[in-house]
Amino acid sequence: MNDMQIRPIRSDADYRTALAQVERLWDADPGSPEGDHVEVLSTLIEAYEAEHYPIPAPDPIAAVEFMMEQKGLTRRDLEPAIGSRGRVSEILNRRRPLTLPMVRALTALLHIPAEVLVQSYETKSAA
Repeated sequence: MNDMQIRPIRSDADYRTALAQVERLWDADPGSPEGDHVEVLSTLIEAYEAEHYPIPAPDPIAAVEFMMEQKGLTRRDLEPAIGSRGRVSEILNRRRPLTLPMVRALTALLHIPAEVLVQSYETKSAA
């Protein structure tokens, strides 16, 4: 298959063509010309998707709740990172924003990147 040409992906049509080629050659042996073609096309596809279809970072509280679920943790497990049971409740119910010390502690406890936790998010006013 020496006639395979790799070109930049500049449009949605190019993107669809590249996806079809990768799908057709997916089972190619690694290191073979076809396997190399899939590897290079996959890199181009990832770059195109990152530019044209970015995935926004998760909401900080949603990220905390997701990691709690993944790790089988309860609200009580967050107390060393956030504070009292009431403070944990205020944070998870979006009545109070995360502070920098909380972000640092949650990053260590839950292995969530700090850049996710420091994003602004909506809090509810205590009306």
